[in-house]
Order: sequence, then structure tokens, then C-alpha cells
Amino acid sequence: MKILYRNFFCWFTVLQIFQIYSLNAQNVKPLNRGGLEFNLSYFEDVNGEFNSQNIIQKSFKAIPGHTPNHGLTRSVYWYKINMLNKTNTDKLLFKIHNGTLTNAAFYSLEGKRLSKQYFSDSTPFSIRKYNSQYPLFNINLPPDSSAAFLLRASSNNVLDLPISIENETDILEAVSLDQWYFGIYFGIILIMFLYNSFIFVTVRDINYLYYVFYILIVGLTQACLKGYAAKFLWPNNEWLIQQAPNIIVALSGIFAIPFTISFLHVKRYSKVLFYSLIGIAIVYFIVIAIHLSGYTILAHQLLQVNASIVAIIIMVCGFYAYNKGYKPAMFFIVSWSFFLSGVIIYILKDAGVLPFNNFTGNAILLGSGIEVALLSFALADKINIYKKEKEASNEETLRVLQENARIIREQNVILETKVAERTTELNITNLELNKTLVDLKEAEAQLVESEKMASLGQLTAGIAHEINNPINFVTSNVTPLKRDVNMLLDVITTLEQIGLSESSKEEKEIEIDNYLEEIDFEYLKEEIDHLIKGINDGANRTAEIVKGLRIFSRLDEDDLKLADMNEGLDSTLILVNNLLNNKIKVEKNYTTLPLIECYPGKLNQVFLNIISNAIYAINKQHKDNPNGILRISTSSTDQIVKIKIEDNGTGMDENTKKKIFEPFFTTKDVGEGTGLGMSITYNTIKKHNGHIETNTTLGVGTEFIIELAIKHKEK
Repeated sequence: MKILYRNFFCWFTVLQIFQIYSLNAQNVKPLNRGGLEFNLSYFEDVNGEFNSQNIIQKSFKAIPGHTPNHGLTRSVYWYKINMLNKTNTDKLLFKIHNGTLTNAAFYSLEGKRLSKQYFSDSTPFSIRKYNSQYPLFNINLPPDSSAAFLLRASSNNVLDLPISIENETDILEAVSLDQWYFGIYFGIILIMFLYNSFIFVTVRDINYLYYVFYILIVGLTQACLKGYAAKFLWPNNEWLIQQAPNIIVALSGIFAIPFTISFLHVKRYSKVLFYSLIGIAIVYFIVIAIHLSGYTILAHQLLQVNASIVAIIIMVCGFYAYNKGYKPAMFFIVSWSFFLSGVIIYILKDAGVLPFNNFTGNAILLGSGIEVALLSFALADKINIYKKEKEASNEETLRVLQENARIIREQNVILETKVAERTTELNITNLELNKTLVDLKEAEAQLVESEKMASLGQLTAGIAHEINNPINFVTSNVTPLKRDVNMLLDVITTLEQIGLSESSKEEKEIEIDNYLEEIDFEYLKEEIDHLIKGINDGANRTAEIVKGLRIFSRLDEDDLKLADMNEGLDSTLILVNNLLNNKIKVEKNYTTLPLIECYPGKLNQVFLNIISNAIYAINKQHKDNPNGILRISTSSTDQIVKIKIEDNGTGMDENTKKKIFEPFFTTKDVGEGTGLGMSITYNTIKKHNGHIETNTTLGVGTEFIIELAIKHKEK
């Protein structure tokens, strides 16, 4: 750290010595330049209302030196130049060393006529007498003679007028030399731009991308301030010539901020400095808006203040990051110190505190050139740091891996012993768990079977009653049918006897009619038909009940089969018909369903559990009133079958609803339920990859919605 500080102060000391020497070298020159003497005086035309004819009558103020500087002003300034030519040439050239001057007019008296030479920054370079961004005016003053000249000047930027009057050759050589200096500077900028662009493409470090844009804008900024942008980039665009300098200077500050934030990790080290830089960037955008609105003087003043503030804050960021242990910040500090010194000197020159000379006029050029080069070194050093950090990280990783390998070898021996012991214990535990699992499965099967048998037990009396009714109907019709059959046999015998008698045909017919009328044969036929129909209905009803019981029980329930859910629901309703007791209305809304892969017997038990619970809830809600309704509807899509079973019974509160699928939970009285029905229902539906949803309102009723997959998939 001490070496870095010592290097920084050495650079700073050299810079200050060079500045003092340059200032002294420029200020000690006498007014007599090669036998040419002149002095200046000025008049401020606040409103720009005077012309070359009436301005002569005004009182001009003397100016010491040859570099008038009026800062930022909207006034028009008139200058009177009294000149004495003691040289041996009469071809002199008047130069104003300001590449951003807006307008200038030079007046000289030729005989009795006042001649005028005019300069404007918007004048195309192709029609200028001299291909220069600086105002250049010809002076014809014979040797050993004197004359007075007038200069009218105004500018949208800082109005400083570094004036030099020399022979034409020397002036043009100075202009060419100035362009050559800037060419060297721009060459450095271009090299740094291409070099860092190449590195960015190679390493993909975002710092290089920010820096590449920053270099580009810095180069454009200096080109604008020196007038070369107007000369080479947009020579015929009046709007850019007048607006670009302030806008691009603001952009240089804006692009410096993200590079600083990224390179110095400002957000990580200091939130205050981070948000300060963001605020300054916003001010820069505001300055651009103000400038474009036409308030160029105000915008330039804000730009000067903001540039000073951002330069100081960026320097503070560099020191802060370095104090936090970030080594590349020292390169940043040294490079930024050069640029900051150039900015300060340039601002002091604009404010009139420092005189204009080659050094003050090119301070930012020199400072930014050194800054660009040193910042490239800083980025390169950062890559070296990354490389060292990566090497150190790799070494540490290798050391850790070797240490881990040693520990693993030692632990493997211990682990192998423990694994062997643990394997033995696990084998014993697995045997015990397998036995427990078998016992649990057997217990589960017994519970399910017990619940099924309990449900069937509750329905046994009703089923017996349902079967007994049609059987009794058949039995009661057998005796009268037997009697009627015997009577029919007697009729046949009697008719046979009459037919074999020797009576005439007419007598036989009369005897037969009398006999049939006597026994009421027509009624006998009707009675036999009625008895046979009753026996047939009873037999059909019995067969229907037996079929429903067979469908419900499904002895092959352990095998997947294709089944119709409508059929399963109907078989369940047959079994619970006695529970309906002719007081509960059943509303069925079936649609044609596809056959689904399932365990039919298990699903029939699900329907029985839900329907019997619904009947229980309806009876509890309505008691002996015949207002109970049980609604069953079915529907399907391409993949599922949906079954809805709804009642208008007691309903459930939220607490009961949450527990209905828990084993052994029941709301029925003791002896009326086991609490396993709905638990079995839930598990059966899950086994079928299905889903059951409950919608209920206490005192209104309950709706169960069952969704079953048409194609069964084993989990």
C-alpha cells in the first residue's frame, strides 16, 4: 500500500511541476511579438443592439493580456484592437484559438471603406478561406504603421478569446501543429478503444464494455471541445455543431458513472455513494433536457457544477474502495487524479481564474489521454488479480480435495465396519417389518371385509323382506290357480262327454252354452291369466333382486374388469330399497357411460357406503315426513367418469367435514356404525386413481362428487 501511495504522489508532483512550468512559460512572454505590438479593450453589448458604425462612440475598457474570457454569457462583446506593425511584412493573420465560438466579425478600415470578415461555426468548411475550426482573419497592415480594428464576438458556450496575431505562415503552422497534437491524442483513444473492445470480446467482462463506451464518448467530447467534431464528423450539420458539445460532455459524465460503479463495486461498498452517482446521472439527463429546451447558458452552468461534483465523488469512490481492500482501485485513483486535474484546470480557465495557454487549453486533452491509458492498465491488473485469485482458489481446492480424500480413506474403514453391523441390524429389522406389514395387510383386509359384512348385515333383513314379498305373491296365487286348473280340467271332461253323446248338433251346442254359462267360463279364463301374471311378476322381481345382489357382491372383485357404473349404482339402489321405506324420493339422471377398468365389487361398496349414509342423514333430518330426496347423476369426458350423489339430509359442519375420511370416525350412535365406511371409500377411490370431493351445508344437505379414470393405471 505504501508503494502505491508513493507512486501516486510522485505522479501528482510531476503533474503539478509541469503545470507550473507551462503557466510561467506562457505568462512571461512580452506583448512585443517579433516587432508586432497590440493592445485590447472591450465593450459589452448586453442586448446586441450596436453595429460597427455606432459602437465607435462607446467607451471601451482595457484588457490586460491577449486572452479575454467572459465565461458563459448571452451578451455580444466588441473589442477594439490597436496595432503597431514593426515587422517587415504586411500580411498578418488574426487567430482566435476557440473551436466552439459561435459567431465573430472582424472589421478593418481600408481607405474610406470599412471592410468586414465574418466567421460562423455553421459556415460549411468547403467555403471557408482557411480550412480550420478556429476563426482566422486577414490583416493588411504595412510595416511601421499602426491601425485600429474591431472584433464582434458571441458564443453559446464559454466566451474566451485567446488571440494571436502573426504572419500567415506561422499561424497556419500552429493550426496544423494543433491538429497534429489532437491526431496523436485521437490515435491513443482509437487504439485504446479497439484494444479494450478486443479484450471485451475475449473475456466478456462487463467492465470492458462500459469502458469501451466511456473511451468513445471521452474521445468525442475532446473532439467537440477542440472543434474537430464539427470539422470532420458533422461539418454541414448546423444543429449538431451548436448542440453537440454540451450534450456529448454530459454523456461523457453519464458513461463514466456505470463504469465507476461496475469497476469499483460501489454498490457493494457504499449505498450512499452508489445512489449519489445515480442522482448525478439523473442531473446529467436533466441538463441535456434543459439544453435542448433552449436554455444553453443555464445548461452549461449546471454542466460545469455537475462535472466538478461527479469528478470529486468518483475520486472518493476510488479511495473508499481501496480502503475496503480493493487493490485495482489505486490504478483508478491515479488515472482519475490526472483527469480530475485537467477538468479543474479547464473549469478554472473557463471561469477566468487561470489564463489561456497551451497547457490550460489542452488540460483535459492531456488528463483524459493519461487517464484512458492508466484505466486500461487498471483493467489489465484486474484480470491479473482474477487470475491470481483463480490460481489460489484452485490450489485451495486441490488442498481441500486431498484432505477430503485422506479423510474419506480413513472414514471408509470405519464405515465399512459400521455398514456391516448396520446391515445385519437392518436385515433383522426388515424381517420384523415384513412380518408386521403382512399382519397389517391381513388386518386391513379383515377390517374391510368386516365393514362389508356389517353393511350387508344391516341390509339382510331388508333384502329378505324384498325377496319374501314376491315369493309370497307367487305362493298365494298357486292355490287359486290350482283350483281354476282343476275346474278347467272338469270343463274339458264335460265337453268331451257332451261331444260323444247321441244328441243332435243343435242340442249339443245348447247344452255346451248352458254349461259354460253355469260355470262362468269367461271369468275363469280372466282369473287364470291374472294369477299367471302375478306369479310371473313375483318371479321377475325375485330374479331382479338376486341379480342386483350378484352384481353388488362381485366374487371376482380382485381382478380388474370393465364395468358400467350405472349398473353398479342401480344394483346398490335395489339393495337399499327397503331402507328408502317409500318415504325417500330417488331422482336418477344417468347418461350413457363408457365401461371403465375397475374393481366393481369395491366400487359397489363405495356406492353403498355413501348412499346408506345419505339415507341415514335424510331420515335424521326429515324423520317420518316424506320430503327426503336422493339425487344420483352420472356424466363422462374422454378420460373420466363423474358420479354425483346428493341428499337433502342433515349436512355437516366444517369440523365434521374435515374428519369424515378418518378411520373409526362416525357421527352415528353407538351400534349404528363402525366409522370405517368412508375411510374405505376414500382409499378405494384413490386405488382407482380417482378423486372424491365433498360439498356440504349444515341443515341443507351433502353432495359427494366422485371422479374415476376410464383407463386404470397402477401406482
